[in-house]
Amino acid sequence: MARFWLAGWLIGFLAGVAWAGDYVPWTARGLSIPEPLAGLQGDPARGRAVAADRQRGNCLACHHMPIPEEPDHGDIGPPLDGIGARLGPGELRLRIADEKRVNPDSIMPSFHRDPATLYRVLPSLAGQTILSAQEVEDLVAWLSTLREGP
Repeated sequence: MARFWLAGWLIGFLAGVAWAGDYVPWTARGLSIPEPLAGLQGDPARGRAVAADRQRGNCLACHHMPIPEEPDHGDIGPPLDGIGARLGPGELRLRIADEKRVNPDSIMPSFHRDPATLYRVLPSLAGQTILSAQEVEDLVAWLSTLREGP
């Protein structure tokens, strides 16, 4: 029963997200994408904004984060306070791009997975990613700065 509730919640979550649409191929090595997507450099301030934006990253729907001005933080996923001390940029990048490579049972969306590998996608969203390569790199840059716990 909980699995059906989570599936319904995930469908509702994805329906409210503005999809980015510019997939950039990447290669994982182990549990990491060691190279920045498209060689882009992330900006921590933009990454924080993506994490808090309910129409883009919407990370607050599932995770508690050090964004005190936002009143509602989720608790489905682990808290992200101190995540930069626990995971390196390549590990963060893979978890954002395609968490299912790390945990196949995760309900976390694949924010920058090859759209050709997705199924059951609305025709209007076919071929698109949830986050652009730049947004992924911005998130990686911000999350890497989170070095202290709550």
